[in-house]
Amino acid sequence: MIKKIAKSVKIPIEFGGGLREKKSIKKILDCGVERAVLGTRSLDEKFLLNAFKEFKHKIIVSIDMQNNIVRVSGWQRECKKLSSLELVRRLEDIGFGQIIYTDIARDGTLKGPNIAMIKRILKNSKLSIIASGGISSLVDLYKLKALTKQGLAGVIVGKALYEGRFTLREALRIC
Repeated sequence: MIKKIAKSVKIPIEFGGGLREKKSIKKILDCGVERAVLGTRSLDEKFLLNAFKEFKHKIIVSIDMQNNIVRVSGWQRECKKLSSLELVRRLEDIGFGQIIYTDIARDGTLKGPNIAMIKRILKNSKLSIIASGGISSLVDLYKLKALTKQGLAGVIVGKALYEGRFTLREALRIC
């Protein structure tokens, strides 16, 4: 099914959730998915180094945070051994150029993105960011677009589109 969808659309598809083994990553990529998104498993430094050596920029790490604390296992567990900025630095050291950042306290709330944390990550790293969580309006998209020179590479929008706060066409005009 994934292979059929990936071949039928003209935009890149990223796939994430539950990818814990290199063979699963390879299987997803072989289906035509552009990038595999790693979350919990990215905290295993040895695994991540080996996966990056094999797949390079075909994988991207999603850093899911709440109150500046990295959350894993479907956002159910806190990762107290590693701060968000330490994880960002580790990813840079490995060779990653981009991450997905989700503020899970805002995800699905339509309360606006965590601009302060996005700016903090951009200021303290060379990674570009795809921002997620809280986007509620076209105003939010304009605020995020203003960060493109600092390294914001994209946004993930969900609930605002589902609830008709704006259309995809309107959003794409901003980008």
